[in-house]
Amino acid sequence: MKLICTVLGLALIVVAAIYFLMPADQLPNFLPGYEAGMTRIRLKHGIASGAAGVVLLAVGWWMGRR
Repeated sequence: MKLICTVLGLALIVVAAIYFLMPADQLPNFLPGYEAGMTRIRLKHGIASGAAGVVLLAVGWWMGRR
């Protein structure tokens, strides 16, 4: 369970970086927030995935201490 939380946390942090660095029309089609012709970044999506990633990393770290 610790490994799953850690891997998912890292993956969500990478997704958050993608949201912060790419405009909405350059996002991969499978990510929510993709919109053709939209040149602004999806800030709320990035914050949400980054926060979820940090929480999952904290849960994985806490499970490892027990």
